[in-house]
Amino acid sequence: MGTISNLNNIHLTAEQQTAMDTALKALETSATGVVINLEPKDRRKYGSINETNKLLVNKVYDYYISQPELGSPDIDWAEFAKDYESRAFLEKIINRLQSIVTGMTNAKTLHDYDNYQSALVDYNYVTYKAGTGTPGFEEKKNELGQFFVHTSGETTAKK
Repeated sequence: MGTISNLNNIHLTAEQQTAMDTALKALETSATGVVINLEPKDRRKYGSINETNKLLVNKVYDYYISQPELGSPDIDWAEFAKDYESRAFLEKIINRLQSIVTGMTNAKTLHDYDNYQSALVDYNYVTYKAGTGTPGFEEKKNELGQFFVHTSGETTAKK
């Protein structure tokens, strides 16, 4: 049975590539000053609040909105609200970006697969032609051969 290839025949046009690049540059520019690089130790220290703790934050915020007189006077509630709104907005953006990244990763995976299958077909062709003594193919076969493991008479691609 033959190998399935060309799983993704949807290719980006030059215009789409330019539009995506422009949009990413605009996003990067608009995120300047907001994006923070944490060191691994800081990421561990501050962590990410789990779902239960998010529910706590949401409940405290609900109380702040509906019954502000019950809130602690030791909290800067204006700052709390800004943090809450920024967090909610960033979470929506992250979810949207993750959806795009997942879709692009899936598309890239299919393109990778198609390229790899075609490369294997080319290697098999080169091996055949090198065996016939056709000039130039032996060198190409040797160059491509470095990417394969040779065991007990079989040739398989390195992982």
